[in-house]
Amino acid sequence: MASRRMETKPVITCLKTLLIIYSFVFWITGAILLAVGLWGKFMLGPYISLIAENSTNAPYVLIGTGTTIIVFGLFGCFATCRGSPWMLKLYAMFLSLVFLAELVAGISGFVFRHEIKGTFLRTYNEAVHDYDAKDTKSLAVDNVQRSLKCCGVLNYTSWFSSPYFPINGIPPSCCVNNSDCNTSDLRNVTIAPTKVYQQGCYELVTTFIETNMGIIAGVTFGIAFSQLIGMLLACCLSRFITANQYEMV
Repeated sequence: MASRRMETKPVITCLKTLLIIYSFVFWITGAILLAVGLWGKFMLGPYISLIAENSTNAPYVLIGTGTTIIVFGLFGCFATCRGSPWMLKLYAMFLSLVFLAELVAGISGFVFRHEIKGTFLRTYNEAVHDYDAKDTKSLAVDNVQRSLKCCGVLNYTSWFSSPYFPINGIPPSCCVNNSDCNTSDLRNVTIAPTKVYQQGCYELVTTFIETNMGIIAGVTFGIAFSQLIGMLLACCLSRFITANQYEMV
């Protein structure tokens, strides 16, 4: 019996070492998800507000998930050092829930990546038609046009059919040089094209979003499948510790 305990101890030590390393990596993935969530909130916010027909909580979900993973990553290190079977089982259960949640999120992101163009074309056309330079979507349109140096949906002519155009002209956010733009020029269908960006925002935004959604979905899938390693290590360690305690009785 003593010999079997001696054989089990190196295995437990090895599993503990691997699980602590994994928990540390898991903690890092939580920090990455938190960073992606914050990036999505502050950098992709204007694009998401235009693409989504209703407001989306995706950035907040990533922030919450990242924070939770950070906390449970620390819990995993503590459970491993304590060598508590029930804590390890709880850790494995949490990893399985995270795996399922991230798998669903990754699939949703991948599907959403391919549905962007149709949704964006419709919602961006609506945003241009209802533009008033004041509401949230109008400010998002201005943000997109300034940051991507584009104008209108397909091009600047999209603004000619907007109720905003007869009174105010093309929005100043389309101007190549703000100091060389004024309202009278932007209302003139002959002069305005020489003052604004020529490329439409539709192609630029869909390319931008598709690229970044692909990256986010890929990272999410990678992190999700890494949970399987943690689940296996936690379950094996819990089993060996329980068996070792049983042999000592």
